Amino acid sequence: MALSTIAVSASTGMMNSLLGKLTTLMGDEYQKLKGVRNKVVSLHEEFSSMNALLVKLAGMDELDVQAKVWRDQVREMSYDIEDCIDDFMHDLEVKGATTGFLKKTAERFKKLKVRHQIANKINGIEARVLQLHERRIRYKLDEYNPTTSIVHIDPRALAIFADAAGLVGINTPRDELIELLMDQGQELKVASIVGFGGLGKTTLANEVCREIKGKFTCHAFVSVSLKPDIPRLLQNLLLKLTREQSSPSSSLDDVITNIREYLLNKRYFIIIDDLWDTLAWDIIKCAFPENNHGSRVLTTTRIYSVAAACCSKSRGCVFKMKSLNEHDSRRMFFSRIFGSEDSCPTELVDVSMDILKKCGGLPLAIISISSLLADQPKTTFEYVRKSLGCMFDGNPTLDQMRQILELSFRNLPNHLKTCLLYLGMYPEDHVIWTFDLLRQWIAEVFVRPTPGLDAEDVAISYFNELINRSMIQPVDTADGGEVLSCRVHDIMLDLIRSKIEEENFISVLSDPDAVLGMHRNIRRASFQSSGEECRVTSAMVNGSLSKVRSVYAFGGVSCQSLMLLKYVRVLHLDIGFGRNDVLDLTGIYRLFLLRCLKVVGRMRIELPSQIGELQQLETLDLRTSDSKFPPDIVSLPLLLHLIVYGETVFPDGIGRLRLLRTLWTFDIGTNSVENIEGLGEMTSLRDFAFQWTGEELVEGARRMDVLRSSLQRISGSLKILRMNPLGWGLDGWTTFSPPPIHLREMRMWGCVFSTIPNWFGHLSDLQSLRFSVRAAGFKDDGVALLARLPSLVYLHMDSEEPLEERVCIPGSGMAFQALKEFRLDCLAPLLTFEPGAMPVLKKLYLQLILSSWESDGSREGPVDGIEHLPAGLRNITLNIYGGCDDDKNAVKSSLKNAFEKHHPSAALDIRCST
Repeated sequence: MALSTIAVSASTGMMNSLLGKLTTLMGDEYQKLKGVRNKVVSLHEEFSSMNALLVKLAGMDELDVQAKVWRDQVREMSYDIEDCIDDFMHDLEVKGATTGFLKKTAERFKKLKVRHQIANKINGIEARVLQLHERRIRYKLDEYNPTTSIVHIDPRALAIFADAAGLVGINTPRDELIELLMDQGQELKVASIVGFGGLGKTTLANEVCREIKGKFTCHAFVSVSLKPDIPRLLQNLLLKLTREQSSPSSSLDDVITNIREYLLNKRYFIIIDDLWDTLAWDIIKCAFPENNHGSRVLTTTRIYSVAAACCSKSRGCVFKMKSLNEHDSRRMFFSRIFGSEDSCPTELVDVSMDILKKCGGLPLAIISISSLLADQPKTTFEYVRKSLGCMFDGNPTLDQMRQILELSFRNLPNHLKTCLLYLGMYPEDHVIWTFDLLRQWIAEVFVRPTPGLDAEDVAISYFNELINRSMIQPVDTADGGEVLSCRVHDIMLDLIRSKIEEENFISVLSDPDAVLGMHRNIRRASFQSSGEECRVTSAMVNGSLSKVRSVYAFGGVSCQSLMLLKYVRVLHLDIGFGRNDVLDLTGIYRLFLLRCLKVVGRMRIELPSQIGELQQLETLDLRTSDSKFPPDIVSLPLLLHLIVYGETVFPDGIGRLRLLRTLWTFDIGTNSVENIEGLGEMTSLRDFAFQWTGEELVEGARRMDVLRSSLQRISGSLKILRMNPLGWGLDGWTTFSPPPIHLREMRMWGCVFSTIPNWFGHLSDLQSLRFSVRAAGFKDDGVALLARLPSLVYLHMDSEEPLEERVCIPGSGMAFQALKEFRLDCLAPLLTFEPGAMPVLKKLYLQLILSSWESDGSREGPVDGIEHLPAGLRNITLNIYGGCDDDKNAVKSSLKNAFEKHHPSAALDIRCST
């Protein structure tokens, strides 16, 4: 059986990895095993048959007790057998398929003791498999027939979550809530949104924030959740407000004081999402000073008494969410499936209306069910109607809402079920970065390559399909539409938690002492401590945790015992703001199966000198204050992603990491010239970020030239290029040959070009571009060159010099056909938008320096052709600097009138600054 065709188990994915290991043992490298190899072939055939039956069982709505017991026994046995094979292969120093059987391994097979050990292990495995095979025959499991035959939705390569559909019906409550908040009162006002889960409270709060945040000096959004870590939450709030982290030793009182001092003289707008009790609010509210600047706080909750407590000083500020009316429900439902209600086929109208009625006007229910039905035949519509018909008739309760999501979950393809359940590792309301999630799926072998696609491409497709089915919700989206982070709705997380508990997929541990009482092997552990650091004892390591494969620690965990968990593939330590000055990971080299390591926190990390022994490591992500790498890091043969922060010095020989795809952040000021040259050997590098922390400009220019030469050698693989502040010109970079034609994103903060380089015109895949250019470089031919880029969605140009000539934004032909956001930061941007300019533009940001504009001597305003901008323009932000207050107010009034006249529906934010 080809590896690419092995189906993932219905809920665990364990068979995928096991069958791969058995296939390896069947290879030519193990011919010397003689009789053992023949038994492995037999085991592979039996497990392949078991896997086929597991997939069949996964398609059934209900299983009887005997079928569930057999399924669970197969799952646990599969884990144990794979662990046995891993031990065996590691003991023989065979780490994956190699060419030529190691001579010393062959010699060891001659020893009777080793042969005897191998034979005993295989015999033990055979005995367990035979027992399960007999039960399978006895229970007649192969005669089971699925109760349904749902046609699975085809995988989609792109996330197409429609924000317009998600916001259907929000205009009226948004406007009502804004009116409630934005009165003329200068005292601090607190309002609260209350309503049933799935009604869209968070969506409404976000939409209100989008509309009014420009009227405040600062704003922030934080989620609380059912069991909040209040100190961590307030530290996160402080970080979002100030962009600076508090000291790791800061007490709760210190953090509250820091927030109050920051907000004291500001007009602020804070959203506190998902409050569950008044005790949390009593602490959180202490951070908000009543400064009489017209500040506002908005909370969301499911509980009316909590909402009332938040608004105790602001009577009438509890806003009750309502279900969508029939019109908006229909619009959301049919837009998600057919594009519009008019496009619904006649034969599907009645069944669609019946299904819609069962959703009770809940946006979450409507989006979930309509995502399930998209592109499906009438048989699927009939199945969904029948399934919902036995539940309820409108006005759903919380349990009935879960049933709707259960239906959507049950009809996921098996490979997506496994990937979705893995999100149960994360705490409630946690923002999950796509980059992390994909690599964790790959490390657990839930994702395998297919012909023409590597594992990462397949993982992206799986993620996009879950977004498309609305099983997970996008949070941050890149300029080109790529979803950068996501969140799981708390009702969906409840469903996931019930599944992972039932199938022993993940154990969520808030009380480490509970581990000692468990009488089963924990396969994946998520430590979610809201208080003190979790202590992992030797008793846990030798007991229930001994077979754990993934370990997540949110809020701190003792690390020394974790170094003894030899079967761990994924280790994710989110220490947050730090509770240790030093994190000792010197024992990590013993984790010979480790494939993904991520550490987040403000501490120094000690890595082992033997880090090269982690021969399976694919992702090393250290987002900490300091990291020092041992020399043999360059010996990691499978390393694909290397992420570090700060002024990290890599050992010489970095170019030996030929498979590396991601490298953040490479400091060209502290690393050797030899290592800069070595970057040119990384022919697989896709995502590269670098910075400069040195002060010698002459030496820096030479290093930049070396870097450019190295990147030119690997230009064909680069897709993302980010440059952090450098502080000098990039004249040498006006030529780049061959150009990186597959580049999708290029961000050059602080890198100044003398003119817009001609090689930019070859970047046909470029979606996002930020760079600096001298004022003389803003020529019409340069702007026209950018205008011809067919994929450009985001453009941000800046210059510290005043423009000498008016810049014309062309509108003819195919100019800026894809551009949705345009930002221009420079002195006196003199702009003219021609008819048809930027036809799909959604966001416009301009910085105006009034004194420089006046010196232009032109009778025209700083921005002409406002009427030529598209009707779809949604956000306009203008910052006016310089000049006296009267002049600034006059210009502000003139621009305000022009934009309101031609773009009345756009959110307009014009600020006058000193």
